[in-house]
Amino acid sequence: MLSGYLGDTVGSTPLIKIKSLSKLTGCEIYGKAEFLNPGGSVKDRAALGMIRGFEKRGELKPGGTIVEGTAGNTGIGLATLAAERGYRVKIVAPNNQTEEKYTLLRALGCELTLVPPVPFRDENHFYHQAKRLAEATPGAVWANQFENPDNGNFHFETTGPEIWAQSQEKVDIFCMSVGTGGTISGVSRYLKSKNENIEVYAVDPDGSGIASYLERSEFVATGSSITEGIGIMRLTENFKSARVDFPLRVPDQDMIDMCHHLARNDGLVLGSSAALNLAAALKIGLKHKNSNKVIVTILCDHGSRYFTKLFNQDFLKDKNLIPRAIPG
Repeated sequence: MLSGYLGDTVGSTPLIKIKSLSKLTGCEIYGKAEFLNPGGSVKDRAALGMIRGFEKRGELKPGGTIVEGTAGNTGIGLATLAAERGYRVKIVAPNNQTEEKYTLLRALGCELTLVPPVPFRDENHFYHQAKRLAEATPGAVWANQFENPDNGNFHFETTGPEIWAQSQEKVDIFCMSVGTGGTISGVSRYLKSKNENIEVYAVDPDGSGIASYLERSEFVATGSSITEGIGIMRLTENFKSARVDFPLRVPDQDMIDMCHHLARNDGLVLGSSAALNLAAALKIGLKHKNSNKVIVTILCDHGSRYFTKLFNQDFLKDKNLIPRAIPG
């Protein structure tokens, strides 16, 4: 039978061997190519899981509206899948993300509200503004990706099993940056259910408090990061259920180095979170050099959403982030 919905194409993304990093480490480093989802990112999975949850519970009626606060990709995923279902989408986003994301959201017909970035404790944070907008919009649901368990559970049901099967049940290490906590929660829970000895690393950029929380149960952060959609300063409902063994900090310089290395050596033009994940995989691989361990991470989205930042030499120079060659 022919597929009837765009949502049917979410998932079943390939697991790609990153040859340059595998060669450098003597490990088998793989990335799950989530940029091949219909909306172009791993957030399509969260979007589909949440939409299906609302529909199953009868909370989202025909012609209804989905409201969300997002750095971009979850909004793009929601809008991509909502269009053919006849839902409207309203997005509240911080105004410091790439223009490429805003252009795509508008092209998908979203009602987009841009707000200044502020700490989460501030009532003007995009998360709180999205909640208020949902409450004020008749027939609307608030996706609430950070606290909505349909996010992480969809990864438990799909992403985790795919990785396990595609790796021929040979995963040794999984590493992943944390935004809502949905991906690392669902994948880590599933992989640990298959093999408790699989090591899980939570990857953290500067300006985020996940690493300090895992180390000493308090959210403390230093510095800042140009990465988008990852890094948090609170314990989300999704991250609560994650099965994490170790935190791993990765600075922006290592992320930028990896971003440009992958484009030139592996033909992979990836976004900041994907580059951060692979920078972490490289660090872990070098720690286990020549062990043939299988290390898996997520290639969250494509770098074309970040040309004005990650591949803009003037922007990088202004941030003192000139790409360096990765040794080896």
